[in-house]
Amino acid sequence: MKTIRHNDIEICNALVFSDQKRVLNGGSGPPSSRSLHPVFRGAAWREVRIDIDPGTVPDVVGSVTDMRLSISSGSFDAVWSSHSLEHLHAHEVPAALSEFRRILKPDGFALIACPDMEAVASAVLEHGLDHVAYVSAIGPITPLDMLFGHSASVAAGNRHMAHKTGFTAARLGPLLVEAGFPEVLAKTERFDLWTLALMPRADTTAIEQQLHAVRFTIFDSPE
Repeated sequence: MKTIRHNDIEICNALVFSDQKRVLNGGSGPPSSRSLHPVFRGAAWREVRIDIDPGTVPDVVGSVTDMRLSISSGSFDAVWSSHSLEHLHAHEVPAALSEFRRILKPDGFALIACPDMEAVASAVLEHGLDHVAYVSAIGPITPLDMLFGHSASVAAGNRHMAHKTGFTAARLGPLLVEAGFPEVLAKTERFDLWTLALMPRADTTAIEQQLHAVRFTIFDSPE
């Protein structure tokens, strides 16, 4: 697929598929590094990737903090943001979240994953900064990597891999509400903070069923 530069709003028309929902992979990285969440992997979904680094060969080259010149308002059914918000400066995060809301349809949703600073802090206190917490596709990950970005990638010259801010549920939830999402759900799994931000007309029952089908739960269980 041809890469669309940040100043070309034709991306909104060129990549429309009438029989598919569209999900924006915000801050996608290379195709193999931040793959789609399973809920978006079926034939019903069409992925559009945006990243600020041209080397990742995204569909759109640009920042998620301002997509007005490349992506029309209300043109996506979902946003998937996996370990990308922490690469922004703290003051840029509200703009990115507002952009997520702007490009979503009234019944859309955003699914966001990022390091949970509470879980990372606990790991630092228990095991230290250099303890290998888990092994990812790019190699061993330590609490130091989760705090400041993947050390080996940054050392190799990839400055986009540096982390510039951090999140807990108590921080990210209110930021999403301030961005205009009326309902936000959050949970922690190991070192990841997951948030689901719902647009005003989102069908929560249908979304819950879609997530349940891929064994992902974030909605409260019935009493």
